[in-house]
Amino acid sequence: MTRLNNSPIGFFDSGVGGVTVFAQVKKLLPNENYIYFGDTKNMPYGEKTPEQLVEFAVNIFDFLKSKNVKAVVMACNTTSAVVYDKIKDKYPFEIYPIIQPVAKKISKLPEKRIGIFATQATVNSHCYKHELQNNNPDIEVFEVPCPSWVKIVENGEENTTSARTAVKEKMDEMLKFKPEKIVLGCTHYPYLLGVLSEFAPQDMFINPSVEIAGIIKDDLWTKNLLNNQDREGTEEFYVSANPEKFQKSASIFYEIKSTPALKNFI
Repeated sequence: MTRLNNSPIGFFDSGVGGVTVFAQVKKLLPNENYIYFGDTKNMPYGEKTPEQLVEFAVNIFDFLKSKNVKAVVMACNTTSAVVYDKIKDKYPFEIYPIIQPVAKKISKLPEKRIGIFATQATVNSHCYKHELQNNNPDIEVFEVPCPSWVKIVENGEENTTSARTAVKEKMDEMLKFKPEKIVLGCTHYPYLLGVLSEFAPQDMFINPSVEIAGIIKDDLWTKNLLNNQDREGTEEFYVSANPEKFQKSASIFYEIKSTPALKNFI
């Protein structure tokens, strides 16, 4: 096992949403070392310009590079859609976007009417639609932006009446399309599964966090990059603002044992 095998896997997202991806990967690869960065200062990413998103991503990638990561998981659909192609060849480690490999896997399903719930920036990019139809031209895609959902999750309001109203409004719009499957195209959205399943069967929803975890495990194994240590790996969490709030919100999916460190970029 080389020093590179021992190096951590980095994750980043605009906030707490990427913890859904992190938790799934750690479940499959408990012995890996991990570094997570939540850009809570600049969330929500779905309302930002492409230029802003590139700037945020470069700052975070440079930080993770300084931590000697062997791979970075773009645990954010918005940056996977808008930023990935612009930076994928600029860093000396593996980079895993969430949309492209997951869309390829979804395209092989028997269902051909696919709905996408996503941020405004992801919908504007049409990345899911392009990737799905490039892999399978027979797929029909209907995209619905849900700009309020990230803040609902970040503020811990998923069980409020206003959250149910916001979810129902978008579900009514989506169900007119008569989808066979609905992709939760933002890592925050699985936090809303309890509410979403009040309006459609839970097995209709696809959580990309679950799908990408298996893809990452298989790829690291193929490239001989897995950490073979016989003990549980380490974790480091960083945020750009509100560490206590981040820790509390993340607890729905994963218990972060110590308050994340603050790391601000100028």
